[in-house]
Amino acid sequence: MFAVIKTGGKQYTVAQDDLLKVEKLDAEAGSIVTFEEVLMLGNGEETTVGAPFVAGATVTAEVVDQARNRKIIIFKKRRRQNSRRRNGHRQAYTLVKVTGIVTGDAKPAKKAKKAKAEEAAGE
Repeated sequence: MFAVIKTGGKQYTVAQDDLLKVEKLDAEAGSIVTFEEVLMLGNGEETTVGAPFVAGATVTAEVVDQARNRKIIIFKKRRRQNSRRRNGHRQAYTLVKVTGIVTGDAKPAKKAKKAKAEEAAGE
């Protein structure tokens, strides 16, 4: 099963046990985060596309690490002007491991109702 989630202004395709670098989240390492903006769900033969989000679907992940990317050099030069600028930037990110994809559809609820009906009939 896979899901397409939206976080930090970007979209990511995720599956169970994926490691993912996302924009910095306010969470410590070891904590659980929930992504509720699920754009699409798929399990091979069936795909659900949200409008804009899939109702009731969530993706849970565990924060593995808070870190910063490699340095990016910004260099601007104006030719023949003896003018140049050099800056550097390191973007912060959060490394997360996807622990579960909850679809939120009625299929598990139907199974629970069926089990309750069988229990009532058996008693």
